[in-house]
Amino acid sequence: MTDALAHDTELDAAGLNCPLPLLKAKMALNKMSSGQVLKVIATDAGSQRDFRTFARLAGHELLHEEDNAGTYRYWLRKA
Repeated sequence: MTDALAHDTELDAAGLNCPLPLLKAKMALNKMSSGQVLKVIATDAGSQRDFRTFARLAGHELLHEEDNAGTYRYWLRKA
């Protein structure tokens, strides 16, 4: 596991269903400065597609993602 990957803010969206993890991540990113990293923890399988698409469309960088037995972690660098 890469839990040690540096991040500025952590969002625990475990147990939330689509589209809540992504909405909460968007709200968290809005409060952050450009270049800061948000780590998101989610359990919704649809979040993989959502976060990849969101990062591409919004211009944020998806630094890393991992799936550990149905717990998904994403590291997004704010554009």
